[in-house]
Amino acid sequence: MHNLKDFLDEKVDQYNRPGFITLDPISIPHRFSKKEDIEISGFFAAILAWGQRKTIINKCVELFQMMDNSPHDFLLNHQEDDLKPFLTFKHRTFNDVDTLYFVHFLSWFYKKHTSLEEAFLIGQTGTVDAMESILTKFQEFFFSLSDAPHRTRKHIATPSRKAACKRINMYLRWMVREDDRGVDFGLWKKISPSQLICPCDLHVDRVGRKLGIITRKQTDWLTALELTQKLREFDSEDPVKYDFALFGLGVEEKF
Repeated sequence: MHNLKDFLDEKVDQYNRPGFITLDPISIPHRFSKKEDIEISGFFAAILAWGQRKTIINKCVELFQMMDNSPHDFLLNHQEDDLKPFLTFKHRTFNDVDTLYFVHFLSWFYKKHTSLEEAFLIGQTGTVDAMESILTKFQEFFFSLSDAPHRTRKHIATPSRKAACKRINMYLRWMVREDDRGVDFGLWKKISPSQLICPCDLHVDRVGRKLGIITRKQTDWLTALELTQKLREFDSEDPVKYDFALFGLGVEEKF
């Protein structure tokens, strides 16, 4: 086990570097400097993160051009007419209905709150295993507006439906993890890095199984918990830093 920890620590060091940013969806929030813009662009980039990374990045660029590359300002001040371009926006199964609800919810939210972190604190229990409650309550809250389209719910996963919640866990990694490497943002202080759950994407899942740190047959919420529990044995304070190692091994080294 000790050797595996050393191996993974080495890989974290190799991949958790600014060079990682360019080809990854995290490059989208890195285009912004205002805290709210980072949160909003990061949220969309994470939610749209499926398929080819290059396509994801291009789609996000297209989306934020529709917001004049000032998402926070757009959410607070847009007029009805400004929403017309979104009627043509589509990425995989995320369409104009979904886009317009996301814009609607975030506009409503930011007129009342200064940070999207507050939406993730509704389920915060302060314990190390709080994430199930945090994500479940966030999803309920996000779709609590009276005109929330039923079809849009599938775009924000919830542990209550046994989903691995890969994209939202990735987003939380970006916002919460803090180190001196310049990749993750560490903007949010009321969720602890020790509470994060490792995003279980295709590559991470495959590498985790190869290394024997995932044993569960299917990939669901319990798989994400199993993986994270194992990573906590290597670093209880910052288990999700190993996402860099597992993802890097999968994508760059075809491990």
